[in-house]
Amino acid sequence: MLESSLDRNFSHSTFVFRGFPELQKHRRLLALPFSASYLLVLLGNSLLVQVVRRVESLHSPMYLLVCALCVVDILVVTAIVPNVLLGLLLDRNEISLAGCLTQMFFAHFLSSLESTLLLAMALDRYVAICRPLRYTEIMDSSMLAKVLLFTSVRSVSIMATLVGLAGSLRFCGSNSIQHCYCDHMALVSLACGSTGQSSAAGLAVIICFVGVDIPVIFLSYTKILSVVLRAAGEDRRKAFHTCGTHLIVMMCFYLVGSVTFLSHNLNIPIPTDVNTFMGLMYILLPATVNPIVYGLRTKEIRNGFLRIFKFRAKTIIGVKVSPAT
Repeated sequence: MLESSLDRNFSHSTFVFRGFPELQKHRRLLALPFSASYLLVLLGNSLLVQVVRRVESLHSPMYLLVCALCVVDILVVTAIVPNVLLGLLLDRNEISLAGCLTQMFFAHFLSSLESTLLLAMALDRYVAICRPLRYTEIMDSSMLAKVLLFTSVRSVSIMATLVGLAGSLRFCGSNSIQHCYCDHMALVSLACGSTGQSSAAGLAVIICFVGVDIPVIFLSYTKILSVVLRAAGEDRRKAFHTCGTHLIVMMCFYLVGSVTFLSHNLNIPIPTDVNTFMGLMYILLPATVNPIVYGLRTKEIRNGFLRIFKFRAKTIIGVKVSPAT
C-alpha cells in the first residue's frame, strides 16, 4: 500500500525521445535529409527576409507578412530540428520536464502564428483583388499592426493554457516520449492521472485554428476566384498561378498538422515512425517551400533579389578595379 502511494506521488523530471524506434540502426542516415532541410530553411528564409528588408518597393503589407512568415519558419524549425539532430547523431535523447514544456510552447505557439499569418495573407489577397480601390485604405500600417497584435495574443493565450494543463499532470509511468520532440499529446499520453482537460484543450486548438482559419481562407479564395474568372486572359492566368500555389502550400500545412494532432487526440493507430515523420514534415515542409512559393515564384521579390545581386556585383567589380586606376 505504501509502495502504491509512493508511485502516485512520483513524477518524472526527465524524458527520453523514442521517435524512430524501427529505424534506430539508420538514425545517422536520417540526420542527412533533416540537416539538408534545416540548412535550406535557414538559407532560403534568411535570403527572403533580406530582400524584403532592403528593397523599399516591397515594404507593403503582403510582403511584410511574407517576411514575418519567414522569421516564424526559421524560429519554429530552430526550436525543434537541432535537438532532433543531436539525438540522431550523438544519442542525446533526454530532456527535462521544464525543457520539454518550453519546447512544446514555442513549437505550438510558432505553428499557430504561422496559421494566423497564412489567414492574414489570404485576407490581404482578398482585399487586393476584390476591393482594389480600397486596398491602401484598408491594408495600412495600422491594420497590419492590429493583425500582428491579434496573432500574438491569440497564439500566446491558447498555447499558454495548453502547456499549463500539460505541466500540471503527473508522470509516474513510462518516461519515453514516442516522438522526436515535445509534441503536446505525445507527452500528455504518458500521464498517470486523468488527461480529459488536456485532451479537450488539444481538440480546442484544432477547432480554433483549423476549424476557423481554413474556412475563412477557403471563403477568401472562393471570392477571389469568382472575381478572377471575370478578368482578362493574362490577369486570370497570373491570379490562378499565384492563388493556386498559395492554396497548395496552405493545404499541405493544415492537412499534415491536423492528422498529426488528431492521431493522438482520437487514438488513431499510426506507427510511431510514421507519426514522427509527419510531425517533422508539418514543421519542415512549409518552412522549406515557402521561400520558393513566396520568393522565387513571385516576380516582385525575384526582381528585388536580382537588383541586390547586380548592385553587389557592381560594388565588387568597382573595388577590384579602383586600385589599378
